Amino acid sequence: MSGLTLPTLQREGAERVLVRGDWVAAAFADRRAGRRVAAQLRGAGDQPAWDLSGLQRLDHIGAQLLWDQWGQRWPQDIAVGEAHRAMLERVQQFTAERPARKRTTLASLLDGLGAQVLHALDHLKHLVQLIGQLLLDVLRLARQPARGPWRDISGHLYRMGATALPITALVGFLIGVVLAYLMSLQLRQFGAETFIVNILGISLIRELGPMLGAILVAGRTGSAITAQIGVMRVTEELDAMRVMGIPHGFRLVMPRALALALAMPLIALWTTLAALLGGMLAADMAMDISPAYFMQALPSAVDVSNLWLAMAKSVVFGIFIALIGCHWGLRVAPNTQSLGQGTTASVVSAITMVIIVDALFAVAFKNVGF
Repeated sequence: MSGLTLPTLQREGAERVLVRGDWVAAAFADRRAGRRVAAQLRGAGDQPAWDLSGLQRLDHIGAQLLWDQWGQRWPQDIAVGEAHRAMLERVQQFTAERPARKRTTLASLLDGLGAQVLHALDHLKHLVQLIGQLLLDVLRLARQPARGPWRDISGHLYRMGATALPITALVGFLIGVVLAYLMSLQLRQFGAETFIVNILGISLIRELGPMLGAILVAGRTGSAITAQIGVMRVTEELDAMRVMGIPHGFRLVMPRALALALAMPLIALWTTLAALLGGMLAADMAMDISPAYFMQALPSAVDVSNLWLAMAKSVVFGIFIALIGCHWGLRVAPNTQSLGQGTTASVVSAITMVIIVDALFAVAFKNVGF
């Protein structure tokens, strides 16, 4: 701090503050000087009169400190030189106004909660409209099958179903291995190793296989659906379709919903088989339960109604994943930020829906298959 005068702040009387020294960045580089000035500023408070005539040097750092101390407005009485006034006016010009702090009250909390509820009801209303429009479009397709978008349905079936088989098989296989190893540690303590077939069979066929496949598809395909339709919104293709009289539901929503309704049971079955294969190999390695015994005991351990329940549940998963993806895609605003937000919301909503629907099926069909 050679060549610099320490910045100081002194109170003169009850309402006047004297500012002295060099209020520049180099002077505040010393931590002790910075802490001392901060303490003096806190002690000065909101005084109406400020004397800056003894101020030697002032840069934008010192001017910003003083401007913030004054509450971003000029004091009632100020003595300052022209050069220092120009610096303060420049800081005033480029300082953004602080937003007023909103007090959190019970009324504001209730108002925010009500706004969120209305927002959720608006999304629910649009989703119900999509479901109704899907039913009408399916009836139209049944009356005039020759005019249906079969090429779109087959294309979506390949992209949503066939291309998802590798990742679902890998995840299902690893989940089966993990479950078998964890169960073997517990069953071995009671000499009940053979019951691993029952536990793996009922858990993977009835619950984990369909739900794992649906969660993977929700993250992979649900986001793709929202992104595809959202990009059409950004590039104004949706508006062009409306001008040409092409219905969004028949050409965009229905092909994706039908394709995913057909693909999801197959993906769930594929994931379940991969998980059973992983569990079978892990049971053979961990507990010496041969694959032949596993395959022989599985049909008697798990009733076939569990498989049909899983397939029915997967159809519902597929339809809702497609509808949720289309819902968020159609609500994307014509900008890239809304597209990213819609894609994220689509994945979260679809995964949440999968878990909720699975829980409802578990409660409604608790007596089936046991």
